[in-house]
Amino acid sequence: MQLDQVKAIITGGASGLGHAVARHLVANGASVALFDVNEEKGNEAAKSLGSTARFYRTDVTSEDGVATNVAAAHQAMGGINVVMNCAGILGAGRVLGKEGAMPLGTFSTTVMVNLVGSFNVAKAGAALMQNNVAGEDGERGVIINTASVAAYEGQIGQAAYSASKGGVVAMTLPMARELSRFGIRVMTIAPGIFWTPMVDNMPPAVQESLGASIPFPSRLGKPEEFASTVAFILGNRYINGETIRLDGAVRLQPK
Repeated sequence: MQLDQVKAIITGGASGLGHAVARHLVANGASVALFDVNEEKGNEAAKSLGSTARFYRTDVTSEDGVATNVAAAHQAMGGINVVMNCAGILGAGRVLGKEGAMPLGTFSTTVMVNLVGSFNVAKAGAALMQNNVAGEDGERGVIINTASVAAYEGQIGQAAYSASKGGVVAMTLPMARELSRFGIRVMTIAPGIFWTPMVDNMPPAVQESLGASIPFPSRLGKPEEFASTVAFILGNRYINGETIRLDGAVRLQPK
């Protein structure tokens, strides 16, 4: 798929990795619809990207809300052929913390946003993409989800987060197999430690320590590197049903 042919929904598109993807796609001629719960940042982000970007305030856990906004984005852009799921929350907390056992709501909310939310937007997008005119090799669309290296080496305090991201990894292959008959590919990226708004707020010493923990290159990942990986996936039709670790060979320690 050529980037100037892309009409993408990007969840979490108001900031961080999602906004980096939006910038990269728009710079290469794509149209994007930013889905985010932060209305102020979402409107600012869309405005900064220009006339080929739109913002829709979206709770990814709402089935009706997502379906409505996906349909609106489809009409506004004249179609949809890419879903990029970047929306997510950390949901940090120990199973048994100083104040007792983790409230079930903490665990379930993390899974709802990170896993169920990704599925919710993916299936709404796929329902429309299946009707696209088939391109080369019969391709009609691409779904890219965002997991995390914590899906593989979750740290202490990441039980909820790791479970949610592990679910994203686990659904990648069966979803790709199922949607193959429609010419829709499904991929996942599992980023390591990247420069995001969360990291920006950490003390410099913590930032340096995080960078030093990464084998090579010994620095935090750049959002632009995540975006270029998305572009690679879109451009290579033979990559399907897989999770790509994008992490500088880091393997998370227990804590």
